[in-house]
Amino acid sequence: MANREKNKKTLLDLVKLPENSCCADCGAADPDWASCTLGIFVCLNCSGTHRNLPVVSRVKSIRLDFWDDDLVQFMKSNGNYAAKNFYEKFVPIFYYRPQPDDCEVLREQWIRAKYERLEFTKEKTERPYTAGVYEGMLWKKGKDKAQFLERKFVLSVHDFTLKYYKEDVREHPLYTSDFAFKYQESKGPKATIFVKDLNATFQPKKMGHAHGLQLTYQTDNHTRNLFVYHKNGELIVNWFNAIRATRHIFLRTAFPTAKDEDIIPWITRNYLKEGYMEKTGPLDAIELGVVFLGSENHGYSVIEWVPKGTRGNKWRYGVIVETPDRQFVFMCEQEHDQTEWVKALKTVISKPMMPQDYITEANIQRRK
Repeated sequence: MANREKNKKTLLDLVKLPENSCCADCGAADPDWASCTLGIFVCLNCSGTHRNLPVVSRVKSIRLDFWDDDLVQFMKSNGNYAAKNFYEKFVPIFYYRPQPDDCEVLREQWIRAKYERLEFTKEKTERPYTAGVYEGMLWKKGKDKAQFLERKFVLSVHDFTLKYYKEDVREHPLYTSDFAFKYQESKGPKATIFVKDLNATFQPKKMGHAHGLQLTYQTDNHTRNLFVYHKNGELIVNWFNAIRATRHIFLRTAFPTAKDEDIIPWITRNYLKEGYMEKTGPLDAIELGVVFLGSENHGYSVIEWVPKGTRGNKWRYGVIVETPDRQFVFMCEQEHDQTEWVKALKTVISKPMMPQDYITEANIQRRK
């Protein structure tokens, strides 16, 4: 007969081991749950996804549930390290691995890709997001109205572009998916976005959709955003990783001597901080409204301060950004906003500049 307290202690000792002390799927510290069929320790959030995979994973609390001796022995014989070596053996270098604070669809599809679809257990597994061309339909938010409209998108590594097509021909008497694709292509794309200027990040709260993806890019010296989603979680994550795959190839081509560990953080980037500040000071700011942030070793700094003579309407909490060329003054409405902005900005300038940073800096300088 199983000894409940002994088995609980064994599990608690196992989860304290360095290889098991973080969630096997998102890296969250101190996991309290385990998949007794996969032999891994996971956090509460990831355990929820595992519950939706009853064929491949059965989760139990390591503190509250009863564990038979054979299941405890199975956990001892496996663990997160062994599972990682098997289920993540051939994860493409560009593939995004979710972090604890990432949105649910990223975490869910990462878990399904590993354990349900076994995408990374074989080296030559066909993955749609690694193709030279990736295309399909996405729901795009309209410019003038709030509704989303279905549009065709085409991502190509051959010319490093993402294109989308406006025409909707579903009411055409000859409509088929093949006809629609050919018709739309014959009319030309509504927009052509160059991969070198493209960033993708999931924004479910901002968009009000669990699969909401924000595409940010530069065009005509302005920053533009597209808001898209797909009803299928697997497909929207495939789009995200297809963009990452194409961006990785572009960056490897543009910076052939750079190391992958330097390039990977630049494939796509989450926003550290987003919100409103009031700009004060000189009126000859960069017309795009962009302030490049380089390394503090190159003359960039950020401080909390409200200089004399600055009029910030009713907003009284100042942030000063010093660049090698000039000073920018921004005003925040609340003190906690000021603190958060300074913290985020200091995070950026504390990092060393990469080769692509110098190119971005030079491009912005030319726009002045």
